Amino acid sequence: DPFVPEVVAVHSRGIERWLAQELAGQLGAGSGADGICANVVFPFPASVVGWGVSHALDGTAADVHERVRVDDPWQPSRLAWTLLDLVGGDVRTSDLGARLGAFGAHIGGDHGRLRRLGALGHVADLFDRYAVHRPSMVRAWLAGDDVDGRGEPLEATDVWQPALWRAARARLGPSFAERVGEATERLRGLDAVAGLPPRISVFGVTALPSTYVDVLRALAGPLDVHLFLLHPSPALWDRISATADGDGSTRPLREDDPTDGLTRHPLLTSWGRDSRELQVVLGPDIVDVPVDATTDDPDDLLSRLQDALRSDAAPVGEPVSGPDQRIVLDVGPTGRATDTSLQVHACHGQVRQVEVLRDAILGLMSDDPTLQPRDIVVMCPDVETYAPLVDAVFGADAKVRGDGVVADDRPGLPDIRVRLADRALRQVNPVLRTVADILTLPDARLEASAIVDLAHRGPVRERFGFGDADLDTFQQWVEDLHVRWGMDADHRAAHDLPTDANTWRRAMDRLLVGVAVAEDGPALVRDVLPFDDVEGGAVALAGRVAEFVDRLAHVATTLAEPRPIADWCRDLAEATTLLAATDDADAWQRTQLDRLLDDVLTDAGADDAPAVPVTLPEFRGLLDDRLKGRPSRANHRTGDLTVCTLVPMRSVPFRVVCLLGLDDDVFPRRTVPNGADLIARHPAVGDRDPRTEDRQLLLDAVLSAQDHLVITYRARDERTNAELPPAVPVAELLDVLDATARAEDEGGRTLPARQAVVRDHPLRSADPRTFDQRDPFGFDPIAHAGAVAAGAGPVVPRGFMDDLPGGWTMPDTVEWSDLVRFIVNPIQGYLRDVLGVNLRDD
Repeated sequence: DPFVPEVVAVHSRGIERWLAQELAGQLGAGSGADGICANVVFPFPASVVGWGVSHALDGTAADVHERVRVDDPWQPSRLAWTLLDLVGGDVRTSDLGARLGAFGAHIGGDHGRLRRLGALGHVADLFDRYAVHRPSMVRAWLAGDDVDGRGEPLEATDVWQPALWRAARARLGPSFAERVGEATERLRGLDAVAGLPPRISVFGVTALPSTYVDVLRALAGPLDVHLFLLHPSPALWDRISATADGDGSTRPLREDDPTDGLTRHPLLTSWGRDSRELQVVLGPDIVDVPVDATTDDPDDLLSRLQDALRSDAAPVGEPVSGPDQRIVLDVGPTGRATDTSLQVHACHGQVRQVEVLRDAILGLMSDDPTLQPRDIVVMCPDVETYAPLVDAVFGADAKVRGDGVVADDRPGLPDIRVRLADRALRQVNPVLRTVADILTLPDARLEASAIVDLAHRGPVRERFGFGDADLDTFQQWVEDLHVRWGMDADHRAAHDLPTDANTWRRAMDRLLVGVAVAEDGPALVRDVLPFDDVEGGAVALAGRVAEFVDRLAHVATTLAEPRPIADWCRDLAEATTLLAATDDADAWQRTQLDRLLDDVLTDAGADDAPAVPVTLPEFRGLLDDRLKGRPSRANHRTGDLTVCTLVPMRSVPFRVVCLLGLDDDVFPRRTVPNGADLIARHPAVGDRDPRTEDRQLLLDAVLSAQDHLVITYRARDERTNAELPPAVPVAELLDVLDATARAEDEGGRTLPARQAVVRDHPLRSADPRTFDQRDPFGFDPIAHAGAVAAGAGPVVPRGFMDDLPGGWTMPDTVEWSDLVRFIVNPIQGYLRDVLGVNLRDD
């Protein structure tokens, strides 16, 4: 039925965008017309599970077109406010405080108040994780048994968790952990689920919690449930299936995982734990239809690596004795592999990595005219760090038009359109960035440079009418008035320096008195020295600058004290109105702020929001969490080269996959262990682990590269040139390459494959080695000119008089009177002595 929606659950919005485009292309193939992907909804798996649970227990029909999360008071963003209300203003005197033990002491007192909301937010996340991954433990807490995930009694230092959970349960009612077990039983006896079509699909996942699997298995009674799983190796899937037993309902601890030793390829062992454990969580009763994606005759290094991963074949390795069975890489005159399917670039720092990546992409596009920007994806662990660098390097010789980067028309500059995705909200919304600056004012020193930078923000300029010339004048006034830091004497007293010298208030007094007092007026007006550099049209600017500083002082004072969350949202909106404005074209920026504050109030309970005062650091941390970058559909698959994080597009096939910034101190993520996490102490198969997830993301990215894989990392310190190790996964990849292939130099000596695959780049893009004719790499014409100049040797500077007309040369001796006359009037001396022009004295 074309009017029945197709439900396809996906793990990220990037996959949604790609899948919709691919479905449209497939539906239109062979018809001579463009295909259309319509009436297909892409929820997250958690939404599908929530629909099933709500229908089974409450009889509600699923609204598949509704993207808003179910109004669940146990959501972590809402649960944190309930916990805050439960512990009260001072946890040490609350009824619950005595049962919280060490945790109560941690969030109590004056210092604890600064971290209370953040700590309770972490506890809310833990409770949500327990409900999904350890529902049996939570149900035991409800029955009064203080046990951990294994059913063992809790230590005395951990009993505060079930005590706090039971207090929240008394306030909020049944949690997901209680509801999901009963719902699963009821779903098995249903013939249909209201609101859901007869078929639902889950696409492209590499991990699913066991509770989700139980609900999906129960939904498979009244519905058809199709799981399109991303698995790196059909051979490993078959091997695990042959040894699996049970129904998947009981998961062993990770240390007892029976599939742990079944992998043969070292990268599957190190990187593929999530996909391997997913099969254990699903259980052997699933009807599987594996798809064999092995290559019949791999002809390049990347294809051989992917084929070995899919077939789970261990690399042959370097022989101890006998013939060497590793493949031989063809190398060029400089010893580098001519096979560019897998490239690893060792660079100095982040900027150099982006420059090298640009040249590598240009090289691939130069070698293959069919390669387009839309065929390339650049993924990096920290997109916020690299986003401005990508803008600077890829757009160095380009002009910005609209929201895309378009290359200029000068010769030698290729057209590479770049689209940055997954940016933090504060980076793409100037109003939100201004709000983040506003929240730093109350406890900041208000340095002159910081306030001038705030005045340069677009919304602030719009509010006060600051133009470019006005800001230049403002900057000059700040320097002439000798503003350093501090609003006034009272503000400086809080920083142990009770004086108003060089403060903003003192400077504004001088500025305004200078406007009011005439030039021949009194030298001092009530101990204020008038500033005498305000003329004409600058008088109006002085008034706007004074109003700007006065509003800053008001906002900094108003937002300093703790207050309930409802007052915080109201006062921040008013402060933003005082300091920022937008025109009609940018009105969406303020609308986004209003929507964000409404969401905060909704999570806090709106009219029933807790009256517990929230401190400025707590509120600032709350907004910081909401302003972080998150994967979204925006800027993905637009036809441009996409730069994004590893999550949304890690398994989408691209002709060229680039992994930028795989530095040892960044990848995999270094998470701080949560000492209160009861799951992390004894993890079971299928439990989340951020470092394991990052390795799985890398494995998915390697397998999604169709033609080329490009990796860059920081190999040397850009200041000291000290050698730095690659990220551990990159080192593991290089070890596998050494065991898979080898190279030979001109003398026939065998070399490790990494010496031919890894390219060490010099510190400067203008280094002549970048443009070596035997193996050229750089494409930047400016850097090439610099390299040519550097290779030409030192240039002897010409003398000042070398190019004077008339062949004049410096005489051996100079009369003292002539020298004095030349110094007094050098132009007259030049005209007389060099050009022979005599000027009359009159």
